[in-house]
Amino acid sequence: MKKISLLTLAFLTTMGLWAQSGTNSPYSQYGYGCLAEQPSGFNTAMNGLSQGFRLHNQVNYTNPASYSALDSLTFIFDVGASGWMSNYKEGGVKKNASSANFEYALGAFRVAKGVGVSFGLVPYSNVGYNYFNTQDVSEVENSTTYTNTYSGDGGLHEVFLGAAWQPVKYVSIGANIGYLWGDINRSIINSYSDAYVNTLSKTYYMEVNSYKLDLGAQFIVPVNRNSDITIGVTFSPKHKLKTDPECRVVSTNSSTGVSDTALYVLNDVLDLPASFAVGATYNHRNKLRLGFDYQLQKFGDIEMPQYSVVNNVPQYSLVKGLLNDRSRYTFGGEYCRKEDGRRFVDKVRYRFGASYATPYIKINGVDGPKEVSLSAGFGLPIINNYNNRSMLNISGQWTRRSATGMIRENEFRINIGLTFNEKWFQKFKVQ
Repeated sequence: MKKISLLTLAFLTTMGLWAQSGTNSPYSQYGYGCLAEQPSGFNTAMNGLSQGFRLHNQVNYTNPASYSALDSLTFIFDVGASGWMSNYKEGGVKKNASSANFEYALGAFRVAKGVGVSFGLVPYSNVGYNYFNTQDVSEVENSTTYTNTYSGDGGLHEVFLGAAWQPVKYVSIGANIGYLWGDINRSIINSYSDAYVNTLSKTYYMEVNSYKLDLGAQFIVPVNRNSDITIGVTFSPKHKLKTDPECRVVSTNSSTGVSDTALYVLNDVLDLPASFAVGATYNHRNKLRLGFDYQLQKFGDIEMPQYSVVNNVPQYSLVKGLLNDRSRYTFGGEYCRKEDGRRFVDKVRYRFGASYATPYIKINGVDGPKEVSLSAGFGLPIINNYNNRSMLNISGQWTRRSATGMIRENEFRINIGLTFNEKWFQKFKVQ
């Protein structure tokens, strides 16, 4: 079949900083969209490395057991945003897209010795794409052409409250309980150049309102007087989302304007997959930290809704095997010459990270793109007359998503985070 356009990607590139979606990827049309790696300000430059990090002046919400390490004198507030440029290539066709988005807002403080509390607003997944392809119906010159237009937007977000407790010197446990919400809209429109051929559109919609639970623990293993290793583990149980996904199919005759609509709804279905992560971080005098994380998300157990036509009978039903279990491996580190130094250059934190992730989506029965990512950045201290504890976190991240015979996606992202660390709980002596 002769192709007029191999694949013309017409992405929407005018989203503002506070836009809803955090992606332009055509791969976000599958599953729950592109999964957010959920980093906070300090670890975006380390590709989300987090399981074994215990910091007194940063919020590590990925492992809630870390809250027990928070400084007793301060209230921490961390906000972040990102901007990115993406390049998409299939065959000889290349397209670019760019955008920006608000990422997260976090807060944390210590309420008692060995007890810390955190709260925040973070992403879970993002959906955002708009592209089309046009083909001839047959090899006959000047024959009818058809165009498939694919678009989608939305995503899932979480607001959470968490706490941690350190019952003994080298052990900490914690939990986040969150409210997960959002909606995902997807549509496919099949139209023809012949006005007498019906235009067929399929619109998919789901709305999620549920909870999310994350449990965490950290174990500190002293190596010598100057070094230790922190082992971190987290677990999120699988549970029902009890949402009602729907599919609306509309057939419209372009010449007469007459439409025929069919609505299909599934009640109280879909699941949030179980997730497990483990990692270890080596810490030497709070100057050098090196760590490795592994995460497993059990998407292979999840049934997803699918519209199909079997023996000329349309049906909308749950299908297993549309998603895969996802594994992600992350390595990274941080170096600071002297955390309590007086000079600006002594306090700068240098960070790097790398990760590899297997695909969690399938496309036409074939595994989707694997993901490789590299990152680097700085933590720059903000020093003034009344505060030398706040920090500006800046990082760059390159991500490639690719699979044989599919679109190759390269994304370069700039992340900016501000960690405000104020002495709200300090007692002043009156003379």
